[in-house]
Amino acid sequence: MGKAKVYFSKEITPESIVKMYEVLEKTLKGKVAVKLHSGEKGNQNYIKPEMVKKIVEHVNGTVVECNTAYEGARDTTEKHQKLMEEHGWTKYFKVDIMDSEGEDKVLEIPNGKVIKKNYVGNHIDNYDSMLVLSHFKGHPMGGYGGALKQLSIGVASGKGKRYIHCVGKENGSYEDMFQVDQLKFLEAMADSASSVAKKFEGNIVYINIMCNMSVDCDCCRVAEDPCIQDIGILASLDPVAIDQACIDLVTKSEDKGRDHLLERIHSKQGTHTIDVAEELGMGSKEYELISIDE
Repeated sequence: MGKAKVYFSKEITPESIVKMYEVLEKTLKGKVAVKLHSGEKGNQNYIKPEMVKKIVEHVNGTVVECNTAYEGARDTTEKHQKLMEEHGWTKYFKVDIMDSEGEDKVLEIPNGKVIKKNYVGNHIDNYDSMLVLSHFKGHPMGGYGGALKQLSIGVASGKGKRYIHCVGKENGSYEDMFQVDQLKFLEAMADSASSVAKKFEGNIVYINIMCNMSVDCDCCRVAEDPCIQDIGILASLDPVAIDQACIDLVTKSEDKGRDHLLERIHSKQGTHTIDVAEELGMGSKEYELISIDE
């Protein structure tokens, strides 16, 4: 597999996100799902609707989310829909909680390292394409959150999230989620991500926004404030390459908060997810970073 192309811009604006999409020269067809993180209630770091309004409108997309596996403001459809309204998502966009009704859809993962299936909301079948719009930041369990986490935990149903966290244990408890082998959990994330990438193969685009970068995820009700200055926006057709490029940009940063973020990423062995995703054939860690800034 040759080097993937990852495009980069230091400019973080609604217009720049559209520009990054267009430079890929990949038009998402049919009904487009825009998978992003709607932000847990109380979280201050998630990317707000106003920042992504132009790109969602540009692809004529529907903002899609899925319920969580932990108690909070997003663990039931009713509460999640209310929060989506409070956070302004329904003000601007069509919004779809993909696991809001009916039985989950099961995506098979025959070559999975630790799990062989992935539970996702059945509304996923309503879409022909997906724009994976990720806020790059740290994460308390995964080390970091980017395109691969958005594909895996992000797209999984509430049941599916728990299944991934419990490394394939059916009907695992909330406590089970925090008592698993860390590397197995990261491998389960890569497995599940591969199933979603395969479903939309040829009709999926990845954009990572490197701003408001805390060591904590947007799923945290009480998150640390950002610890490193904003870096920019990346776009690619390769989820492995785009996440690797983000890790490399943090590593190369001279910002004084860099080490705090890297400690979170590496203490949780977060880059193992990238390694396994490459092994599964999702993409390449070898990439060419192409700046579009003049």
